[in-house]
Amino acid sequence: MKKIVLMVATAAASTFSVTNALAEEASPHSFSSNVGIFSQYVFRGITYSDERPALQGGFDYAHDNGLYAGIWGSTLEEDDNSGNSLEVDFYGGYYHQLTDDIGIDVGLLQFYYPDHKKYNGENIDTTEAYLAATWKWFTAKYSRTLTDWGGVNNKSAGIDGYANGDTKGTEYIELNFAYQLPWEVNLNLHVGHLDVKNYSDFNYTDYMIGLSKDLTIGQSEGWTVGINYTDTDADKDWWTGVDGDNRGDNQFIGYISRSF
Repeated sequence: MKKIVLMVATAAASTFSVTNALAEEASPHSFSSNVGIFSQYVFRGITYSDERPALQGGFDYAHDNGLYAGIWGSTLEEDDNSGNSLEVDFYGGYYHQLTDDIGIDVGLLQFYYPDHKKYNGENIDTTEAYLAATWKWFTAKYSRTLTDWGGVNNKSAGIDGYANGDTKGTEYIELNFAYQLPWEVNLNLHVGHLDVKNYSDFNYTDYMIGLSKDLTIGQSEGWTVGINYTDTDADKDWWTGVDGDNRGDNQFIGYISRSF
């Protein structure tokens, strides 16, 4: 009898484990996170950490119906960012794979600065809407601000004598290329153009070429090491850093990150 009871209990436990495993496989929800150390924080070709190391990381959620949301953050150089030492981005949207090669992505991105330091009295938090389309290795993306870009408007810019209006509707257009080379080395190419509404002196085009490789360190998976090279034609007079250099100068960015 004990043997029969044990066999029944074992079978029940096995059934329970299999059921749980199937339930996990069938879950429409997925979560991931990442953290990395970068030699500097460069966004759209502009350094925001004054060529100093930056700690970055985030959390992501996705549903199998295409909806997703996430949060991402990075340390900043205060003097280059109106006194703010941290940037936190909130985003959410919808992604749909139309065919094996074509996908579309639409969403909102909120740039948020917890220090609440302002640019000439104006909040620099910025909201963007974006639309992207992917075909095989290429992704084209269009972003447009729904608020003033970095707090630039008549009130804030007027202090420096450049009052030309608000900057709602500032646009950023980019084209990205991602391809895996031999030895599982990832190649990433990027070109983008910023068009600041009413303040064309801020406009510039940026370029990036990056190489990265996914690694397993010991028994630990999810590691990535990489290096990016960026450059822009940004006007130094409008993109001057705290050290007097052009924040859009050519830069090398090395990094190591891990995804979970």
